[in-house]
Amino acid sequence: MASGGSGGVELPRKEANVLKGHEGPVLAVRFNGDGNYCLSCGKDRTLRLWNPHRGIHIKTYKSHGREIRDVHVTSDNAKLCSCGGDRQIFYWDVSTGRVIRKFRGHDSEVNAVKFNAYDSVVVSAGYDQSVRAWDCRSQSTEPIQIIDTFQDSVMSVCLTKTEIIAGSVDGTVRTFDIRIGRELVDNLGQAVNCISLSNDGNCVLASCLDSTLRLLDRSTGELLQEYKGHTCKSYKMDCCLTNTDAHVTGGSEDGTIFFWDLVDASVVSSFKAHRSVVTSVNFHPKECCMLTSSVDGTVRVWKP
Repeated sequence: MASGGSGGVELPRKEANVLKGHEGPVLAVRFNGDGNYCLSCGKDRTLRLWNPHRGIHIKTYKSHGREIRDVHVTSDNAKLCSCGGDRQIFYWDVSTGRVIRKFRGHDSEVNAVKFNAYDSVVVSAGYDQSVRAWDCRSQSTEPIQIIDTFQDSVMSVCLTKTEIIAGSVDGTVRTFDIRIGRELVDNLGQAVNCISLSNDGNCVLASCLDSTLRLLDRSTGELLQEYKGHTCKSYKMDCCLTNTDAHVTGGSEDGTIFFWDLVDASVVSSFKAHRSVVTSVNFHPKECCMLTSSVDGTVRVWKP
C-alpha cells in the first residue's frame, strides 16, 4: 500500500474512516479551526458537517443551486461561507442551517472562499478574474473591495491579518497588502490552481497545472523548491504542508497521495487513497491526521 520510508517520522497513511454521503464528486474538505469537525462540499450542491474522528455525519446544508467548490468555517464554529457554480457567496448560520446572506457580484463561478482572521470579512476568488471582499456584519451585499488585476481565472486565496494572497491560471501568485494597497506579483509561468501557506507564514506553496508544486519564499519571491511525481493537469487539486512544516502533501489525478520532504523534495511516501482524482487534502491543525476528498464521492480520514 504505502511506499517509501519516512525516516521514522509519523505520517497519516492509515485509513481511519471513510465519510460517505455525497452523491457524486466531493470537491473540497476542510477541518474546522480546532480540528474536531470537518466540512465537505461537492457536485451534489450540498455541504456536509462531520465528526471525522468518529466517522459521523452531523448535518447537511442545502441552498446552493449549482455545485459547491469551497467552504470555510469561522474560528468560533458559528458561521460558515461557501461558493461555487451559482456565482454567489453564501453566508450560513451553522447551528440552524439557515443562509444569513448571499453576496452577489461575481460574473461567473466562484472557486474559493476564506474568512479573514477576525471572521468579519469573507474573501472570494472567481472565474471572472477577480478577488472580492465582503463585510459579513453589513447589511449591504456589495463587495467592500474588488481586486481585478488578474489576467485569468483566480483559483485559490489565502489570508494573513494584513494581506490577501491569490493564485491564478494566469501563472501568478499575487499578494495584496490591504493597509497600504500594494500589490506584489510572483510569476511562476505555469497556471496556478491552488495555493497554501506554510504554518510559519514564511512560504507559499503553489500547485501548478504542469504537475509541479512550487514553494516560494514570501519575503523575496524566490523559488525555494519544486515537488514532482504526481499528475495535475486538468483538475483543481489542493496542496498543503503538514502541521509541522516538515512535509508537503498533495494528491494526484489517479487517486494517489504524495508526501514530499520539504527541504530536499524527495517523495517520502505515496499511496493509493482514492479510486479517482484527489480534489482536496487538508491537514489537522495539531494532530497527525489528514482529510482527503475525491471525485469518487468519498472523504477519507488518515492517521498514523
